[in-house]
Formats: sequence, structure tokens, C-alpha cells
Amino acid sequence: MTKTKVWIEAMRLRTLPLSLAGIIMGSGLAAYDKAFRLDIFILALLTAVSYQILSNLANDYGDGVKGTDRQRQGPRRTVASGLISARQMKKAILINILLSIFLTLVLLRIALHRSAVFYLYLFLGITAILAAIKYTVGNRAYGYRGLGDLFVLIFFGWVAVAGSYYLFTRHWNTLILLPAFSIGFLSVMVLNINNMRDYENDRFAGKKTIPVQIGLDNAVKYHRALLTLTFLFMAYFTAKISRSFWPWVAFLLFIPLFKHAFRRIENNPEKYNQALKHVSLTTFLFAIVYVLFLNL
Repeated sequence: MTKTKVWIEAMRLRTLPLSLAGIIMGSGLAAYDKAFRLDIFILALLTAVSYQILSNLANDYGDGVKGTDRQRQGPRRTVASGLISARQMKKAILINILLSIFLTLVLLRIALHRSAVFYLYLFLGITAILAAIKYTVGNRAYGYRGLGDLFVLIFFGWVAVAGSYYLFTRHWNTLILLPAFSIGFLSVMVLNINNMRDYENDRFAGKKTIPVQIGLDNAVKYHRALLTLTFLFMAYFTAKISRSFWPWVAFLLFIPLFKHAFRRIENNPEKYNQALKHVSLTTFLFAIVYVLFLNL
């Protein structure tokens, strides 16, 4: 395998659609309010991609140096397998930090200029960068204490959806929290599937994810609760903002999600990997289909 392919593998590009779902949802809702701007949309997508790649590289490095990935059931990690050295990965992480900061500043300069909110968003951007790193890196990595779900909800849901919506509209709408929670819950479901798959490995390594803390059976119930709340929140939001039939077409995507979630999940790594990919791509597609039909 060439070095380029190894780095592409380390970046885990298959995770990018999930990171974009919140930006697409927030931007589409802004378009519904006649406030969409293409330049902000493109910069927001690029910034989200930079954060996600940073998180993937830092996760690879953090778990690799801790030895967590030695019995991993999912896609291999490059530091743990020796394909990339820890020193090389640290350099790549530093470069990505600088890129993420640059994109954040450009986005905020264009969208918010020098308003007071500019500094609040700058703080959120720096916090997002730190969160991407501290998930597995360091002695107090929050991913090892079961806090990964909360941070995914905050950054993939609240910040991505409500935050991007405000960049366009420059005003706050409390109802936006409903799709923000919904995309966040779907993103947490992806993490929960990942953690259920790695249950034995994480338990052995002392990584106290939610499934490790509550057990696999309760993790499945948690998974179903997240999906149910997502459906209810989006249904209520849609009923409140639109009288059109078209946005409800996107809800057809919930059918395979519910079918999968309420069928017994086999404790098989390949089944978990398939479920992870399915929920991630469905979240991405739901965001696209929903905002397209909402704006018809």
C-alpha cells in the first residue's frame, strides 16, 4: 500500500458524510428562511471536514499510543498497526489544527465580521478543535470516561445545525433546537454502534464508553430511544413550520432505521460495521432530502 493510501485510510473519509449532515440541515433551514449564502455554505462544509479529519487523526493517534486498538474489530488504525509512526501522526495533527483554525477564521470573518457573536463562535471553534483532539488523546481523554456521546450531541447536533443556521440568518429560533437534537441523536447512534462493536476491546482496555458502563442489552435500548426521539422531534418540528406534504417524504428514510433498530442486533463485528455505515449514510441522506423537499 502506498503512503498516500495509508494517509487516506487514516483520515477515514467514509466518516465525512455524517459530519456534513448538520451543516446541510442548518443551511437548508436558513434557505427556507430566505437567508442562504453559497460562500458561507461552502466554507462551513470545509470547516466541518477539517474538524472531522482532525478528530479521526487524533483518535488514531490517541488509541494507538494507548494500545487500545490491539484487538479492534473495526477498520484498522494506522498508528496501532505501525503504518504511520506516532511522530508522523503528531505532525499531521498539528498541520490539521492550523488548517482548521484558518478555515474557522475565514468563515467567521465572512459570516459575522467583527460582531460580538464573532468571538463567541471563535470560542466554539477552538472548543471544537480541542474536543476533536481530547476524545482519545491525553491522560484525561473524555472518550475514555463515557463522555463521547455528549460531545457528539453538542458538536454534530447543536453546533452544526443551530450554529450554521445562525451564521446565515443572524437571529435565534428556539425551534431549530429540534432538528439540532435530531441530527445529534442520529450521530450519537453511530458512535453507540461503534462502541457496541468494540465493547470487549474497550472493556479490556479500560475505555469506559456508554455500552461498557451500561452493558450491551441496555446499549441497544439506548440506541432505540435515540431513534424514537429523533423521529418525534423532527415530526413535531415539521408540523410546526410547514403545512406542505413534501418534507414528510424524507421520513420514509426512518423505515429502514426503525426496522434495523428494533430487530435483534447480532453481536458480530461485520454486522455492526454494516449498521454503522447504514445509519451514517441515512443521516446524511435524511438531511439532504429533508431540506430539499422543505424548500420546494
